[in-house]
Amino acid sequence: MTIPLGQNSTRRQLTLFVSDDSGAIEKIRQQFNPIQHKLISAHVTLCREDEIVQIDRVIKNTELIKSAGPLKITFNKVERFEGGKGVWLPSSTENKQFHELRREILKGLNDTPRHHQPHLTLMHPRNSSCTDKIFDQIRAFELPTEILFEKISLVEQHDGGPWMTINEYRIAPIES
Repeated sequence: MTIPLGQNSTRRQLTLFVSDDSGAIEKIRQQFNPIQHKLISAHVTLCREDEIVQIDRVIKNTELIKSAGPLKITFNKVERFEGGKGVWLPSSTENKQFHELRREILKGLNDTPRHHQPHLTLMHPRNSSCTDKIFDQIRAFELPTEILFEKISLVEQHDGGPWMTINEYRIAPIES
């Protein structure tokens, strides 16, 4: 059961935060979706709240794969979604490594997790609305086609407020 935001709710998810050296992703989010920008930094959701209810098992599984190597996600061009209100940067390939990481994290909880297309939400339809003019402006930005992620973040949100990082798990190789 999901409690509507703002009614004594706590949400958790596993997230891959973007280290956007060019800053284009956060510039877009700040300009066209300032509410979401204030709530959480640009990210790819790895596991949603309903998938990680048994958090102790999820953490144990996540800790076991912390040195699996950096996760690379390849992205396509920006697209509109949710009736044109939202804008996202969807993945452009199967991203097998992403799905394998999800399977490892959810091992013993859900050995056949639902397919979840990795993506970066630039404008969330919950608190923004894209127009043709805005979409043309967003398409003019030079956005990355590949992003490497070196850690998984367990994040938590209370009563619809900003998301806070509770813990981080390294997925890059341990340097010698």
